[in-house]
Amino acid sequence: MKILFTSLLFFALTLSGAVAQSTKKMNKPVLQHVVLFKFKPEATKEKVDEIIAAFNALPSKIKEIKGFQWGTNNSPEGHDKGLTHAFILTFDNEKDRDAYLPHPAHKEFGSIVGPWLADVTVLDFVNQAK
Repeated sequence: MKILFTSLLFFALTLSGAVAQSTKKMNKPVLQHVVLFKFKPEATKEKVDEIIAAFNALPSKIKEIKGFQWGTNNSPEGHDKGLTHAFILTFDNEKDRDAYLPHPAHKEFGSIVGPWLADVTVLDFVNQAK
């Protein structure tokens, strides 16, 4: 029993140290570029998957992108206004975001996704986490 308790305590301390280290890394202010999509009804699952793959490829083409996350809406609140897909790109600063916006790979992606969008919302903010 004492060995189990000691093992659990060691695991908890190790985990809390990892969480603290992870949180510490987030303390640096970074620019978050949030993009929300509502696809047109005629956008098939295959087309949406193709668009997501194209968006997912941008970090390998644009060095200023430091992080990329995406997912689909699962909020039960009902305030999504039909927006179904969320993407978060992380940049070190506004200068890097400003280099991304006119980048040819970003422009090419815009031509791929544009015809399939019913709506898009973009919001940028500097992460204020402490």
